[in-house]
Amino acid sequence: MKTTVIIATHARPLSLTRLLEGLAPQIEKDSREIIIADNGTPEPAALPSQLCRKERFTHLHDPHPGKCRIQNKAIKKAAGEILVFLDDDLTVGTNYLDEVEAFFDKHPEFAAMKGRIVPAEDPAAKVGPMAPYLDLPIVDHGDEVVEVKGVLGANMAFRADAIAKVGHFDERLGPGACGHEEETEMSIRLRRAGYRIGYAPRAVAYHEVDPTRANRARFIRIARERGRCRMIHEEHSIGKLFDILGKYAIAAIRLRVASIAGAGLARIAREERRLAVAQGMLDGLRGRFTP
Repeated sequence: MKTTVIIATHARPLSLTRLLEGLAPQIEKDSREIIIADNGTPEPAALPSQLCRKERFTHLHDPHPGKCRIQNKAIKKAAGEILVFLDDDLTVGTNYLDEVEAFFDKHPEFAAMKGRIVPAEDPAAKVGPMAPYLDLPIVDHGDEVVEVKGVLGANMAFRADAIAKVGHFDERLGPGACGHEEETEMSIRLRRAGYRIGYAPRAVAYHEVDPTRANRARFIRIARERGRCRMIHEEHSIGKLFDILGKYAIAAIRLRVASIAGAGLARIAREERRLAVAQGMLDGLRGRFTP
């Protein structure tokens, strides 16, 4: 089984180096390679030469922002039968690639993998009461392999032939474009094509806990962006407006009730996110039908 790891990166050279330090020993096998998909910076990220053996590493760079565009370029160059995608603010265990390959070997019914993601540190200890606003992409569905509806972009993998059939990432979506939803849209296309997606509990990645992310304004802005991105890839008619208005009204009521009841910050943050997503969907729908 040949495996290609594609790491999307933007202006995080130290984080990227930490990830590569964990992956480099795992690509000693001739069947494994790493493609660094670097975008949105004037110059390529400077990486320690000892980590990047030329025969196992490829460093792609595009000065223009666009995570999906640079990932699609990497897919075209990839030799792997399995395509693994990792974000640059993760680290992985010493047997991460073994676990990814074992998942696909033992579960031929799945064309895509949603990996486990846990915090690298205790978020509450790192940022205190603002931890609910970190918005880390945490994934933990337990210790058993189960079927899931979709992947999460920070730690995911696909059979290359499935990607070849359904097509590459939608370049209207993701960081550097509308901001989000690229993995959701890909998951929808896979399921529509009859493919199944599985959760791999042993393919674990550890997400950095960056205190600067614990920001309420950022948290709400991102949630609103996610809602707007949904309107780019989902099919909707003008009649859908009433459904979204209903979701917005319910989200507003839920937030109000939580506030009156003196709910904790974690509950308040969840309701704020729900409302912001609904607002973003309205933003996107208005834009779609504006002459």
